[in-house]
Amino acid sequence: MSDTVLSVRDLTVVVHGDGPPEAIVDGVSFDLKRGEILGLVGESGSGKSVTSRALIRLLPGARLGIAGGSAVLGGRDILALDENSVRAVRGGEIGMIFQNPSSHLDPVMTIGRQIAESIRFHRSVSRGEARRQAIDILRQVGIPDPERRYDAYPHEFSGGMRQRAMIAVALACDPDVLIADEPTTALDVTVQAQILKLLMDLRDTRGVSIIFITHDLGVVSQICDRVAVMYGGRIVEVGDKRDIIGNGRHPYTAGLVACQPAEGHPGERVRTIAGQPPRVGQMPPGCRFHPRCPKADAVCMQTRPPLEASGTAHLVACHHPVLNAQEVAS
Repeated sequence: MSDTVLSVRDLTVVVHGDGPPEAIVDGVSFDLKRGEILGLVGESGSGKSVTSRALIRLLPGARLGIAGGSAVLGGRDILALDENSVRAVRGGEIGMIFQNPSSHLDPVMTIGRQIAESIRFHRSVSRGEARRQAIDILRQVGIPDPERRYDAYPHEFSGGMRQRAMIAVALACDPDVLIADEPTTALDVTVQAQILKLLMDLRDTRGVSIIFITHDLGVVSQICDRVAVMYGGRIVEVGDKRDIIGNGRHPYTAGLVACQPAEGHPGERVRTIAGQPPRVGQMPPGCRFHPRCPKADAVCMQTRPPLEASGTAHLVACHHPVLNAQEVAS
């Protein structure tokens, strides 16, 4: 039996405007293994959230559309399903934890009812049974006094508690895959650590596979098993967490690592990657990182590098992969 839960191949999302459609997620491929946490890493605008929204067919804008690719879950290509079938997958087989729970929890519906409603939509259970299951889920995500909190509204919860409630909603129907879209960005450090521990505990106890979207390599080092690095709507490197952070082969990956604040060096200037990520409508040809890359040459400007093996279970899309991070650190 394969240990791959979700297999994404050549996922392409385009934006329609005045000119020809442009790919803002361009041929993205990756596998999510059973019980693993896969980090999807990159700067803002790299296509991480659009990729995740495409997987549940909830693209954030009428101008966006899926132009190609497949995403196989449970033997079915979920990108090819009709809308009724997708609704069964969304929440039932794939749960989504959004970055800002205040925008995705109904302010006029109690937390418990939101969870119970999802349970009843996907399962044939009574109201009483749905309430019991909802209370149990609230308990599992660490909500104190869940029987009473079931009848509370989102505004009565703190930021960390709202995020736990958002996780409870995503877990309502025991999905195989959980997508966490920067779930700790707006939380303080203490609460962030609690949410990260909760997600790891849920992985261990439920066996759920998690796609964890973030721009924070510190978080990646704590929670992820493998990492896929995105830039300009493309996957540029995939590998084990230790390989990516300790020996990233793509200049962009190495640059991200070099930009992390150094421990034990107070007052040292934080490094940056020169330039800006490409904007929609201005995607460069060839390797999309070439305008910011210190190793770029004519080949990089003209030819898209394929995602190829660079060691055991390590893939990189680069014509001139680096030997170590010092090659691009400046």
